Amino acid sequence: MTERVAATPGLYPLPDWAKETLSDLKGHQKGDLLSGDESEAIVGEYVEVRAEYVDDQLDAGLNLITEGQGRWDDMIAHPLTVHDAVETGGIVRYYDNNNFYRDPRVVDDLGFSGDVARELERASDRLADADGAADASLAATLPGPYSLAELATDEHYGDEGDFQAAIAEFLAGEIEAFPAHETLFLVEPSLVTNPPAEGEESTATDAIATVADATDADVVVQTAYGALGEKLYAHLVDEAGADALGLDLVAGDRDDTVYNVQEFGATDSLALGLVDGQNTLVEDPETVAERVEWFESQIPNEAFDRTYLTPNTELFYLPTNKCRAKLSALAAATEVLD
Repeated sequence: MTERVAATPGLYPLPDWAKETLSDLKGHQKGDLLSGDESEAIVGEYVEVRAEYVDDQLDAGLNLITEGQGRWDDMIAHPLTVHDAVETGGIVRYYDNNNFYRDPRVVDDLGFSGDVARELERASDRLADADGAADASLAATLPGPYSLAELATDEHYGDEGDFQAAIAEFLAGEIEAFPAHETLFLVEPSLVTNPPAEGEESTATDAIATVADATDADVVVQTAYGALGEKLYAHLVDEAGADALGLDLVAGDRDDTVYNVQEFGATDSLALGLVDGQNTLVEDPETVAERVEWFESQIPNEAFDRTYLTPNTELFYLPTNKCRAKLSALAAATEVLD
């Protein structure tokens, strides 16, 4: 029987109480965004933000708890923008929305950073002390190597394939310092929005496999913003080394996603993007459950070890109260499906 687990890759909105305080502490210009060497006051503020994220997920009924990435001013580009081998360039639009990040210009070899590991250690400590956490486990989140390379500018490696491989090795090295985690989400929106050129699919999947091989946790390659191309989808299933592939069922081309699964099979588990991470309308649990049942009815011959019920994108686009409501809807939907 398929296990249903409500989860998110994180990237939550900052709580309203933290926005003004952090803005005052950090400043209001591009150069004042997080650089990895923040003051004790800023560190302390993010400790409180992280605690709220953990508590919100536990209150919603999630058993797989993410750190929330409140510090990630640059969205999934964050692990590079705080790296010593990176210089931040101009402001760049983050995919097709009104959010922006600093262009990470990689100018030297990408050695070990430890920034994300420190975040996860603090989240792990908070989770250990939190009420209601007896059955909860930690989930880690990283940008996928393909998307991170696509969001960055290479001024050092000189070859697209070498750059993806270097990004993958960097991320794999970061994982070695992570605390124990049950699941690793690799956030890979660029696989849909700017996919590899034909014939270059294996370069991307090899990079993903390098990162996936660095952890004993279950690995979810979380895509977003629509359906994957057929050939790339098949490569991901066969070559990426992921336990689960994340599929956006909110986007209008969901029938293409279903076709891919029907035609090319699937990973042992799947992550289904079921609530809209960019729309404040909150789906009720029954609607979320119906979307799972609809998807499963389209592929009756497939059996999955686990189905993750997730948002279709990161949730930082939403007001905090809507983010919390969508977490609760995902968790409640697993009970509807039982």
